[in-house]
Amino acid sequence: MASISLRNLVKRYGHGPKANQVIHGVNAEIQDGEFVVIVGPSGCGKSTLLRMVAGLEDISGGEIAIGSRVVNQLEPAERDIAMVFQNYALYPHMSVFDNMAYGLKIAKVPKDEIKARVDKAAKILELGHLLERKPRELSGGQRQRVAMGRAIVRQPQVFLFDEPLSNLDAKLRAQTRLEIQKLHRELGITSLFVTHDQVEAMTLAQRMIVMNGGHMEQFGTPEEVYHRPASTFVASFIGSPPMNLLQHAPGARPGTLLGIRPEHLDVGSEGWEVVVDTVELLGAERLIYARLGGEALIVRVEEGRPAPQPGDTLHVAPREDRLHWFDQASGQRL
Repeated sequence: MASISLRNLVKRYGHGPKANQVIHGVNAEIQDGEFVVIVGPSGCGKSTLLRMVAGLEDISGGEIAIGSRVVNQLEPAERDIAMVFQNYALYPHMSVFDNMAYGLKIAKVPKDEIKARVDKAAKILELGHLLERKPRELSGGQRQRVAMGRAIVRQPQVFLFDEPLSNLDAKLRAQTRLEIQKLHRELGITSLFVTHDQVEAMTLAQRMIVMNGGHMEQFGTPEEVYHRPASTFVASFIGSPPMNLLQHAPGARPGTLLGIRPEHLDVGSEGWEVVVDTVELLGAERLIYARLGGEALIVRVEEGRPAPQPGDTLHVAPREDRLHWFDQASGQRL
């Protein structure tokens, strides 16, 4: 296992004034054995950042260290990493066993050791009964486990995951998230995991890097990112539904935005007067979409309360200890 250091990382395509910079000075220290998720919308640079760590993208500036080695000039095969892709990248003509063993055979690992490593990985991933099957005979979730098994048998210092769950349906994604958590608990290998799905990020990460437009907006635990977002981007991207950001709420100061999570607004007889637009029932809770003056507001309430109707007027009181303030111009937390 090893730590990962990202030091003022920069990535540009092209040269001179027309160069397109897609990664802007990213700094992060990832601890030995830590599971870190890189999350952000499409095109934010998260996969590019991961590919730079893997050695699949050249580095325009800055430094990457894995353990005590600076790896900027090392080929991917020399970095002691294993990567899991979203498309599985399995050989269709090979069995599950041979897919998992292929890299070890190329590295001329002895046959007995190959079998021992594959059998161990298959046991961890519950693939023992599938070792003779071809990829076409497997479900999407099983193919993803084979791809993870192929990474495990290499016994790398670092795992890199590039949106590995994006091709799975919602139920399989949830199941595979649990398997990845279990895998990390058992192996303890330093892992970088890229996703655009903030639910995946919140449930998997020990710490998370939130990316936006090639910039690192925040690096912290899921609790820190959710409860103390560093910017309006983080506040609106992390959380479903997102944080309410209000310019004209009572008490708002000029040049600022007031942030409040939907679950931190209490419906009662006092507080802000809002007009209901629509109500969504989500099982154990309801989302009330309303208007405060001319601004949209979302309120989350437990199911069981009388449901308001569109056009109704409600009073909602923000919890004072849950208010967030942001600079309106920069979007940064105050």
